[in-house]
Amino acid sequence: MRIEANPRRAEIQRETGETDVTLSLSLDGSGQADIDTGVPFLDHMLDALARHGRLDITARCAGDAAMDPHHTVEDTGIAFGQALRAALGDRRGIERYGFAYAPLDEALARTVIDCSGRPYLHFAAEMPEPVIGANFASSLVEEFWRAVAMNAGLTMHIDLLRARNAHHAAEAIFKSAALALRASIRRTGDPNAVPSTKGMLA
Repeated sequence: MRIEANPRRAEIQRETGETDVTLSLSLDGSGQADIDTGVPFLDHMLDALARHGRLDITARCAGDAAMDPHHTVEDTGIAFGQALRAALGDRRGIERYGFAYAPLDEALARTVIDCSGRPYLHFAAEMPEPVIGANFASSLVEEFWRAVAMNAGLTMHIDLLRARNAHHAAEAIFKSAALALRASIRRTGDPNAVPSTKGMLA
């Protein structure tokens, strides 16, 4: 694994026996996405994450997605989480907390984030259908966000409040997470101050 970090930017290369992921992330972007993971629905969700989070994301993944998208989704989430952690650095001057609701037609999702340095995911989303499209298991939405939270050091609470369509549900979740992330990582305070009574976020 290779990690390169600059102020508010990071690039990750993560190679396993199952996948080879290269991902670059800029926290102060304009929502530009250049995504090719081999899993079209994941590409669609990452594009929404970039656009609504105002992140610039480039991601490539080669692996066994033709057999089962699981490894690609999880490993891309790991790489995104690692890039986010590296780009945040010591988290000085950030808002730290963020929350957002996002609807998509009948679906409504809520995400609350604390850039605490303490990884935790509460995922309360009963997906209305087991599969999205041809072969994207709805359970992979949780797998992606668990990988992000654990590797970025985020406390995340994701709640799907209502939905009848699994595609709509997943997209509402990704959009609410993008908006909450955008709020939590924005620079709002003293650039030399860590937003914690402990003086550190780790």
